[in-house]
Amino acid sequence: MALDPADLPDEVLTFLREYHLATLTTLRDDLSPHVVAVGFSYDVDAHVARVITWAGSQKAKNAGRMQAAGLRAAVCQVDGGRWLSLEGPVRLVTDPEGIRAGVEGYAARYRPPKERADRVVIEIDIERILGRG
Repeated sequence: MALDPADLPDEVLTFLREYHLATLTTLRDDLSPHVVAVGFSYDVDAHVARVITWAGSQKAKNAGRMQAAGLRAAVCQVDGGRWLSLEGPVRLVTDPEGIRAGVEGYAARYRPPKERADRVVIEIDIERILGRG
């Protein structure tokens, strides 16, 4: 079921705030999918999903390369019969303000992360949401 990112039902918004892990799908150099378990936060007003990570991670390398090529990524969370897949253009964020938004979102949904000097954030501008929240 397709959902409008600009008009999400309350049960979907609740599901996006609950403590659930998800998968992040990015693409490797050979365009094969790289799927990893992640925590993510969703900015309802900006329609942006954020995943914190470190600069040397494969997902960060993939996101940076995908950004340059204008490619899309997805995060998907599942809990029993509830599931959501959020998709859109991906970018790698390295500036302090962008990193702060990622860390604050993660801390609000999960717990404050450990400090890292090499922290980066993968952002996905959500254009499509599929699922049942």
